[in-house]
Amino acid sequence: MDGFEISEEHLRRERARARELRKSQWWKNRIARGVCHYCGRQFAPGELTLDHVVPLVRGGRSTRGNCVPSCKDCNNRKQSLLPIEWEEYLKKIKSEC
Repeated sequence: MDGFEISEEHLRRERARARELRKSQWWKNRIARGVCHYCGRQFAPGELTLDHVVPLVRGGRSTRGNCVPSCKDCNNRKQSLLPIEWEEYLKKIKSEC
């Protein structure tokens, strides 16, 4: 994908860290606001998912600085895009409207 492979061990470790992060008070406070990081719409906290800004498969990590609340729609559309790629995607959609 980017000229290098992400090991299964890296993915397994970071997914475990993400599970732990979702249990933290920090994450509970983030989703309590009910705002999707990408579209800015309001949701019930239980409707928000944890999204890695830099996806794990692209070398991202499960840290507070890389994890944001996202609605399921934005999370599904973003998939494994990097932030710059996601911005280009959003611009394209807005120009088509």
